[in-house]
Amino acid sequence: MASPFLAIDIGNTRLKWALYDAAHPGAALQAHGAEFLDHIERLAEGPWANLPAPSAMLGCVVAGDAVRRRAEEQIVERFECAPRWVVASAAEAGIVNGYDHPTRLGADRWVAMIGARHRMLGTGPARPMVVVMIGTAVTVEAIDAGGKFLGGLILPGHGIMLRALESGTAGLHVPTGEVREFPTNTSDALTSGGTYAIAGAVERMVQHVRSHCGAEPACYMTGGAGWKMAPVMNGDFELVESLIMDGLLVIARERDGG
Repeated sequence: MASPFLAIDIGNTRLKWALYDAAHPGAALQAHGAEFLDHIERLAEGPWANLPAPSAMLGCVVAGDAVRRRAEEQIVERFECAPRWVVASAAEAGIVNGYDHPTRLGADRWVAMIGARHRMLGTGPARPMVVVMIGTAVTVEAIDAGGKFLGGLILPGHGIMLRALESGTAGLHVPTGEVREFPTNTSDALTSGGTYAIAGAVERMVQHVRSHCGAEPACYMTGGAGWKMAPVMNGDFELVESLIMDGLLVIARERDGG
């Protein structure tokens, strides 16, 4: 009989969690939610209070050790399973890590690439990939058809760009605008500038992968603000909200010998 499995993704702003009926890709989602990092202590007696106890959990965390420990306290308080966290390695679940120092690659980036490759192979033959996460920061990863992570970009997300402009210039404390091809007010100019800056970096990476691999990459986008970017992208990007959770399910199955 399958046992519930808890997947956790702790980003720079929020803790996202999902409870599945088993620890393998395609498992049925039983419950899910998100908490801002300031409110992690609510989990055990709040959203997790009536959940069935998972037999195992696996997570990725980029927010630092103090936040990870606060999450572990909630897991141990509410459930009996031991907290387990992904750290990027030289290779796992079909992805080979091309980073200069493999363990220094962000765990969320590593897990998202693993989730994307599993998704890509489930729909057809192997091909190169570009994997984009749109959150507090934006990451753009390049993977060849054999599963080697070639390298990636990190750039500021929308919020960081706007705060940088507000702090570095006079008179730019304006409301959020709309994305326009030809902005004619400062709000729209700021929102459009940030959006097209991210789009330009992503599209440049797609060009690099296309040239390097000699094939059109499969392109995936995820992250809390992915829905904002998807409509303005050139090319065919699949928006997959659960990409990190999908990757955690793949890793859990691999590690447990499933």
